[in-house]
Amino acid sequence: MPVAPPAPSVRLVTVDERSTGQRLDNFLLRELKGVPKTHVYRIIRSGEVRVDKARASADTRLEEGQVVRVPPVRVAEGPDEAAVAAVPAREFPVLFEDEQLLVIDKPAGVAVHGGSGVSFGVIEQLRRARPQAKFLELVHRLDKETSGLLLLAKKRSALTALQDQFRQRETGKTYAALVIGDWPARKKVIDVALHKYLTAEGERRVRAVPGDDEDGRRSISLVRVAARYAGFSLLDVTIKTGRTHQIRVHLSHEGHPIVGDEKYGDFALNKALAAGRAVAGTRFDRMFLHARRLAFDHPVSGARIELEAPLPPECETLLAQLTPATAA
Repeated sequence: MPVAPPAPSVRLVTVDERSTGQRLDNFLLRELKGVPKTHVYRIIRSGEVRVDKARASADTRLEEGQVVRVPPVRVAEGPDEAAVAAVPAREFPVLFEDEQLLVIDKPAGVAVHGGSGVSFGVIEQLRRARPQAKFLELVHRLDKETSGLLLLAKKRSALTALQDQFRQRETGKTYAALVIGDWPARKKVIDVALHKYLTAEGERRVRAVPGDDEDGRRSISLVRVAARYAGFSLLDVTIKTGRTHQIRVHLSHEGHPIVGDEKYGDFALNKALAAGRAVAGTRFDRMFLHARRLAFDHPVSGARIELEAPLPPECETLLAQLTPATAA
């Protein structure tokens, strides 16, 4: 006869360095993986969750050494040891690292984290490669198909400080994007609201909507032409808001989709590029979107840090095979 799993019981969890500064609700969501958010907030409001034996609100910031009472809640089974062991350890090119943070150059085709059909991503591989790291979390995200600068925090305090900078738009994020067609020089600002939705197949998509659309969120991208080629334009795009697929949808909405974009691009041209038919002697089978520049204030020293990641070799190779517009 199968043996029933033991009933959940009260747990007393001591806040460690990894969780210092974290909100209580986010702490519980991590401790109670698989429990719906609505239930987590319900047990906080009911007073079943205690911090040092006192009631606390969802936005309470935790301090190292505090004891959190986690009430008995049945959670979904976590990944088994075999699944965890299947994550391959991997380091990525490091562009900056100290005791507070880590900046890597993420290759295209690698997700930043597992989920949505992806078993693992950059964060899981780095944790596997650095078992001694007490804390390692993503500060922001990049699409799987996008390459370039990715910022991670090595301390909870650094994570919250850097995320605050991103929310307050105090960071500089510039992407290199090769688009189809001749980008108009006068078009320097794209201020178009975006709406995120799911397709019938459950895939995440984004579309441009009028500014007064109740589902739209204002989104701003600044565009500068870096180089012109016959049939293409290389752009520097600086985002002032960080919406899902923002650059991809903004550029496509303006009639100049990104080369290789499988969601919002020119599918026939993408196929021809991948097969080597569009540009003689060159096969290009990825999206040409690269996070090339990142600027932020160091979470401890306050010093302004500006980093750049060179274009990947495959992008440089494609550009070398294109005809400059002046010679077309």
